Amino acid sequence: MTTGPEDAGGGAGAGAGPLWRDRRFGRYWVGQGISQFGDRITDLALPLIAVTTLHASAPTVGLLTAAVWAPNLLSLIVGTWVDHHERKRRLLVAADLLRCGVLLSLPLAHWLGVVTIGQLFAVALLAGLGQVLYQTAYPSFFVALVRRDQYVEANSLLSTTRSFSFVAGPAAAGGLIQLLTAPVAMLVDAVTFAVSAVLIGGVRVQDPPVDRDGAPPLLRRAREGMALVLRHPYLRVSLGFATTVNFFSFVVAAVLVLYASRHLGLSAGVIGLALGIGASGGLLGAVLARRVTRVVGVGRTIMLGGVLFSAPVALLPLGDGPLWVRAGVLGLVEFVSGLGVMWLDVPLNALQTAVIPDQVRSRVAGAFSSVNYGVRPLGAVLGGFLGDWIGIAPTLWVGAAGGTLAVLWLVGSPIGRTRTIEELDGVADSVRGDLLPAHGS
Repeated sequence: MTTGPEDAGGGAGAGAGPLWRDRRFGRYWVGQGISQFGDRITDLALPLIAVTTLHASAPTVGLLTAAVWAPNLLSLIVGTWVDHHERKRRLLVAADLLRCGVLLSLPLAHWLGVVTIGQLFAVALLAGLGQVLYQTAYPSFFVALVRRDQYVEANSLLSTTRSFSFVAGPAAAGGLIQLLTAPVAMLVDAVTFAVSAVLIGGVRVQDPPVDRDGAPPLLRRAREGMALVLRHPYLRVSLGFATTVNFFSFVVAAVLVLYASRHLGLSAGVIGLALGIGASGGLLGAVLARRVTRVVGVGRTIMLGGVLFSAPVALLPLGDGPLWVRAGVLGLVEFVSGLGVMWLDVPLNALQTAVIPDQVRSRVAGAFSSVNYGVRPLGAVLGGFLGDWIGIAPTLWVGAAGGTLAVLWLVGSPIGRTRTIEELDGVADSVRGDLLPAHGS
């Protein structure tokens, strides 16, 4: 097995004790958690600005959701460029600062009285571009920060923080939006990105070496990265599964806030509270992820998570009656879906990290994200127009059915048969020898 940074003594917690006590990992963990908390404000505030302030239609809200994810279509090119950038940590900091500056424009425009739908689209696109830069630089940074045997533990801790942000974030976001208005509340998210940049900037890691000698042009390397994903026995199946889930989850995401606001008649504060309470399922799922994978295996946990994430959405149109029933159904659906998404994400992220060769991590992440995240805007656009054509409730049922059926990708696949991450130890070396081009960079 190739000696990577995690095997060379560079990983966090290189010794006894839980990973969360490691100072370097803890610094990154706190920074990630703070920015995730701020993201929950934007998740709720951006569509609410469009719906309540600018009176946008369902197709417009769908297009706005699509704009956030549209930059992911560039992930393959960005990731290929990132692969040959020596300092991945600096790129993470740059991505945080870009998003901070972009989000600051909304409260400023609000104070000047010039918020427009055009500005919302510009903010969505530029913030999305910052996210693409971050997610393509992150994989190499991650394997320099933690050891292979810590992958599931690290992903579980990071996902726990993300899940907690979905518990506390929406409720706080709803309160802030009602108190300060949605554009001003986004100032808080901008500040969280600034704090994250400072904390991540102080994390010292040994970056994997970058060999530029004899490297082919960027576009050729990008094609090789995509070809690797499509030929890789684990990544190909993982891509089909995750892409299908993402597509249909964004059919739902495009109309969820609109449905809760207009059809359920919930205020911003109640929507935030219901989503926050429901998201405690994600927190519970992240905490239990390691234990569940040990009991039922990595592959079966991923399959179970895929079903639990998508299927409950079909219950949303049942929300009728008193306020507590309408808010309760929204919260219950979010709870079960949150539990499912963590049982999907935590083991799947660990599995992907284990089977990708070190020297192409950002390129592969970019190729994967170009398709996996690139379909999100398509799903959001479809969801917005379906909501207008066939109604919000049927659109939610379409999203629930499509996402649930995505699990068929995993039936009989190598992922479905995987029980532990440790049994994948030789996969990355095998892929490097069989699927990577001779120049290897």
